[in-house]
Amino acid sequence: MLPSQRHLFEIPREICYLNSASYSPLPLKTLDAGRAAVERKGQPWTIDAGFAGRQHERARAAAARLINADANDVALIPAISYGVATVAKALSIPRGTRVVVLENDHSSPVLEWHARAEAQGFVVDTVRQPADGDWTSAVLATIERSGAPPVGLASISSVHWSDGGLIDVDKVQAALRRHDAMFVIDATQSAGVVAMDVTKLDPDAVIFPTYKWLIGPYGRAFLYVAKRHQNGVPLEQTSAGRRNVNSENPVYFGDLTYVDDARRYDMGERDHFITLEMASIGMEMMADWSATAVSARLAMLNERIADGVRDLGLDVLPRSVRAPHILSLGMAGGIPKELIARLATENIHVALRLGRMRISPHVFNDEADVDRLVAVLTKALRG
Repeated sequence: MLPSQRHLFEIPREICYLNSASYSPLPLKTLDAGRAAVERKGQPWTIDAGFAGRQHERARAAAARLINADANDVALIPAISYGVATVAKALSIPRGTRVVVLENDHSSPVLEWHARAEAQGFVVDTVRQPADGDWTSAVLATIERSGAPPVGLASISSVHWSDGGLIDVDKVQAALRRHDAMFVIDATQSAGVVAMDVTKLDPDAVIFPTYKWLIGPYGRAFLYVAKRHQNGVPLEQTSAGRRNVNSENPVYFGDLTYVDDARRYDMGERDHFITLEMASIGMEMMADWSATAVSARLAMLNERIADGVRDLGLDVLPRSVRAPHILSLGMAGGIPKELIARLATENIHVALRLGRMRISPHVFNDEADVDRLVAVLTKALRG
């Protein structure tokens, strides 16, 4: 099991930050790289001609490593919404079919399909949030529902942001294959923590940002696109996506055909010299630790919390249906905002999500953090 990595972060001992599902702190190494990158932008004449390309490919390789992908199958994008819009343009959803989404899923893997449904002749079918937290069974039941139109696509998060419910993407993919349907995965709440191997899973697309679990900056995200979909028209028309549009050549528009891999889907203005390196560092650190080791540590911390609050009248989703790194606590009538605020006054930071308390530790947390949370909750709820 991975030991606490608190020494790699600038987190005072009195701060108990348990909200990485919202956004994570940056490691010291990343902060240093960001400061150096800002200074580099102040002196652009120091940037050599090959610097941008090295930045692009380092980040692409780091993202690919997290899901065991070929770097050629990964595009550089700014956000999940951009990735879903790119995929929606590249995929062909048969008319008369269903696109399956999750109730209360984040907007990115959902709204694009609502915007396209009428014009493209499909319907959006929403999996209702299950009372028992078993999202996997709910998704499978929706796919297999008798009398419903055929499924064309499932566009879902692999971990639900609100309650930490874990979706078994292997089981979902097996069901979708039986229906000859496609699978787009928003791995925002799982990349780097819950292991994924796209060579075995074979999804149509996987998308994830760096600002949460990948201990990176805002505005950097990555899109894995299966090779069978790398012949689509990109969301943006850029020189980098074409074979030979180069300002250093005598003829600028030399060859307008698209490149053959996922690089055709790269965003425009991808030369983010500051944040690309920062994103790379965080992803490389997570990959070096490994999802298995990170997951084991965070599962231990959350189980320690769950054990500590069992007698406080709080309900906890069964371990079998929740992600290892997110713990969601509920109570009759919902968690009051005042309780979240009281924790904050004690420098304990968690989130209120759909009436439940979402707790999301990361590699910088330790047993002292979670024991402190339990102690303050006990005092608050028992008076």
